[in-house]
Amino acid sequence: MQEKELNVIDHLEELRKRLIISAVAFIVFFIISFIFVEDIYNWFVKDLDTKLIVLGPSDILWIYFMLSGVIALAGAIPVIALQIWLFVRPALLPHEVKAALAYIPALFLLFIGGLSFGYFVIFPTMLQFLINLGEGMFEASFTAEKYFSFLLNMTLPFAVLFELPVIAMFLTSLGLLNPYVLRKMRRYAYFVLIVIAVCITPPDFISDFLVIVPLLLLYEVSLTLSKIVYKRKMKREAQLEEILASEEA
Repeated sequence: MQEKELNVIDHLEELRKRLIISAVAFIVFFIISFIFVEDIYNWFVKDLDTKLIVLGPSDILWIYFMLSGVIALAGAIPVIALQIWLFVRPALLPHEVKAALAYIPALFLLFIGGLSFGYFVIFPTMLQFLINLGEGMFEASFTAEKYFSFLLNMTLPFAVLFELPVIAMFLTSLGLLNPYVLRKMRRYAYFVLIVIAVCITPPDFISDFLVIVPLLLLYEVSLTLSKIVYKRKMKREAQLEEILASEEA
């Protein structure tokens, strides 16, 4: 009983260590981003024809923190993923350790890929569509808060959802997930993804369609990759059983 309590304490201590390192990495990236926040801001608004306006001093501070936070999160993703891997590594088999380590750069690349897809594809399409919708009726003036809130809604969800294929592969390699479960959950997953798409987009069919289709494709990609990893896992386990059987014989 005492040994079990010590193991729990050790795990909690290890978790605390990993959380602290992740938090420090985020804070470091946040400080660096905050120092260069003016350059970051200018890059995000370089294609706007008009200057953004603010309705109060607190809006300026919100923009600074929001931009710094997003950049810091993107920069800290590899560190956070590495800390997660180091925490679960003692419970993994040798081949699982190699597989998990290979997923770390993929997590970062997919996060950046999701941000890029949202920013370069979804965001300008949606923005231009909505501006054209009110052309001749309204004079468009954007507050910085509304503009960047809209930008976040069009980019950050994709950065998170683009991680689905890697997460599905990782959980499948650990035996916690398999393609049969994903196939069985498909209709429910589709419903959840459609609800997410409708919630993060303006209330029009075109916007919903532009977001729903990539999300559903992501789920199908996750299912396909999970199937590939699962087949390899089954093949490896069958070969291991044959080796053990031959050694026993």
